[in-house]
Amino acid sequence: MASNPSSINRTTSTAETLPERYRRIRAATESLCAPLSAEDMCIQTMDDVSPGKWHLAHTSWFFETVLLKPHLHGYTEFHPQYAYLFNSYYETFGERHARPYRGILSRPSVEDIYAYRAHVDEHMERLLDRADNEVTRLTDIGLNHEQQHQELMLTDIKHVLGSNPLWPAYIEQTPEPGEPLLMGWLEEPEGIREIGHTGEAFAYDNETPRHRVWLDAYAIADRPITNAEYLEFMADGGYTTATLWLSDAWDVVQREQWQAPLYWQNRDDQWWHYTLQGARPVQPHEPVTHLSFYEADAYARWAGARLPTEAEWEVAASEHAIVGDFVEAGRHHPQGLSNQAPGSGSAFLFGGVWEWTASAYSPYPGYQTPEGALGEYNAKFMCNQLILRGGSCATPQDHIRATYRNFFYPQQRWQFTGLRLARDLSR
Repeated sequence: MASNPSSINRTTSTAETLPERYRRIRAATESLCAPLSAEDMCIQTMDDVSPGKWHLAHTSWFFETVLLKPHLHGYTEFHPQYAYLFNSYYETFGERHARPYRGILSRPSVEDIYAYRAHVDEHMERLLDRADNEVTRLTDIGLNHEQQHQELMLTDIKHVLGSNPLWPAYIEQTPEPGEPLLMGWLEEPEGIREIGHTGEAFAYDNETPRHRVWLDAYAIADRPITNAEYLEFMADGGYTTATLWLSDAWDVVQREQWQAPLYWQNRDDQWWHYTLQGARPVQPHEPVTHLSFYEADAYARWAGARLPTEAEWEVAASEHAIVGDFVEAGRHHPQGLSNQAPGSGSAFLFGGVWEWTASAYSPYPGYQTPEGALGEYNAKFMCNQLILRGGSCATPQDHIRATYRNFFYPQQRWQFTGLRLARDLSR
């Protein structure tokens, strides 16, 4: 998620100038807040969740700190203490307000934050009018950073509203039911393959350098696991069979008393779940989501399969167009991701749920941490986390690519996370 001149290349669409792209992405962020009240935007329901107004401010802090202060002569910051309030984890930029306490701040108000964004946008317009290569590169990083926070805003507000006993809807919309789709398998022969980013398009530093890997012959499912399939696992005692679970996982299941994915609730012998469109019965043909790595791994064991490695996932995904399975009704991105029906012979590898892999988040061979503050973006998190691939229904569509490496701790499940099966092929 950081930048490096050797591994992050700027990209500007021929159909969209950089200032136009800046305005579009910044406006998309604010549009996500349109259904929310000021009260909605101030709440923090757990340490991993940030209030909506914090996301609005932090993404502006990023442009102010990384671009305006060092590159726009005479720039005056909007408020001298915002740098302390809205820094996330950058030690290089100094002290900051602790993450678990972002939800205790009633001030600055949401109105103040919008004024801050307008201030930053006005000065960014001036800077982009005469952007050199370095400003262009850093702006590209900032825009991709903002798209990450657009996804986080949706997952965080879902946790905020889903923690309310009323289960209020974020958006009022009647979803279309998904279609049943038999699971097939994509087979890949053994051999030396290459993974990692290459070319001129944007990528984070952790997607590089491109390198060779050896893969034994394997098969990977052509779609994620559905709610109906996960219900079979639950009905067969999945959450009560210790032999299916890793030791750390079983400890969490017992301590947290997990019996189903996050946001699921049994009502009169029928499973319901909270969606961004409110409460509704679990739809059998949608991809199961809000699973931890531990749950994904246990399901794979129960199914007589395994989770793919990230190299296996990327090799398979690189052979398919980025056409997502956006049939997660009630959780699709309200900014343009459609309820696409499955096409005949399609392989859904993008855009439904982030898919846990069996790979630890670690640097690729030859990786070098970028210099400066942006070197903190990715490298210092390369420990004790697992890789996810594919993007989710909450990921902006133009932010998805085959080489994208997302990462979370194995017990986390407030993100739109699911799974896809893999298996070894006999030699």
